[in-house]
Amino acid sequence: MSKMGNGLDWQALVDIPRLQRWMDVEGLGEGPISGAQPLSGGTQNLLLRLHRSGRDYVLRRPPLHPRMDGNGTMLREMRVLQALADTDVPHAGFIAGCKDAEVLGSAFYLMEPIEGFNACERMPALHAGDPAVRHAMGIALADGAAALGQVDLARVGLSDLGKVEGFLERQVPRWQALLHSYEEFAGWSGTQALGDVGAIGRWLEQRRPPIFEPGLMHGDYHLANVMFRNDGPQLGAIVDWEMTTAGDPLLDLGWMLATWPDADGAATGPDTPKPWSGFPDADELIARYAKGSQRDLSNVQWYAVLACYKLGIVLEGTHARACAGKASREIGVQLHQAALRLFERASQWIEGRR
Repeated sequence: MSKMGNGLDWQALVDIPRLQRWMDVEGLGEGPISGAQPLSGGTQNLLLRLHRSGRDYVLRRPPLHPRMDGNGTMLREMRVLQALADTDVPHAGFIAGCKDAEVLGSAFYLMEPIEGFNACERMPALHAGDPAVRHAMGIALADGAAALGQVDLARVGLSDLGKVEGFLERQVPRWQALLHSYEEFAGWSGTQALGDVGAIGRWLEQRRPPIFEPGLMHGDYHLANVMFRNDGPQLGAIVDWEMTTAGDPLLDLGWMLATWPDADGAATGPDTPKPWSGFPDADELIARYAKGSQRDLSNVQWYAVLACYKLGIVLEGTHARACAGKASREIGVQLHQAALRLFERASQWIEGRR
């Protein structure tokens, strides 16, 4: 039995004979499917690499019990990948998708394999051995965010992917309401254990940019959600498009800054690539983004603070559930500490200490 990272048998999620029959109808090769192997990189959605008729494919589908609407997530991702086909955004090429949940129990799609690596999981010798290559990796990450922000929503048919009107005005009330909803979990330590989170929210409301230029945003843009090429520092693809929406792309830049490790490699987001020396600092990321974008970056600090605020509140939710015995206590404590670091980072930006 082949197991996914979360311990599930992928064969319970992908019926190969049924998939093969669907591929027959779609004209995707002939003969048996071979070499099916689960890929790492996702804690929720399944990635399965397979081979048929001289071609490799990667299948993506939701888990048996997704936290969100699994079918909706797949349909959203299909639409985004198709829309990005003729853009400069690095992404996995879309091959075909199935909206009919009768085939595999959910919507799913096939995409081109990405020949690359996740820097938060491993670093090939080329990248691990050269600080200049690692510096270029950070620059490539900033370039990817800028390219995404340059996508013309109307031209690629994604203007209706999200509600643009009032996007910035909705942010603080939305995440503030989520934070207060944790009070239903018995034993939660409450907002008083989160430092200046209330002051951060007030600052964001007072300093909110009056206008913004709508565009396409990834929604979870950081080092662990891109694949770098094996043969150099360039991005092979941006991955995990489940949070993508029409909104303010500068929040992707803010998210990158919020999760960017400190000079010593200390992380507030995903695991830090090792070695860390050579990667650019936050100011270099901003400067590089500015070269690839016509957006007004005068309020970049606000977006970084908002990203810290939003992510910190989301992570604290696991801690609240853990306090009530509804999640792992150990993981809850870890994410609580990460939330505190994010709120501290936000306070540093507000006070000009970053």
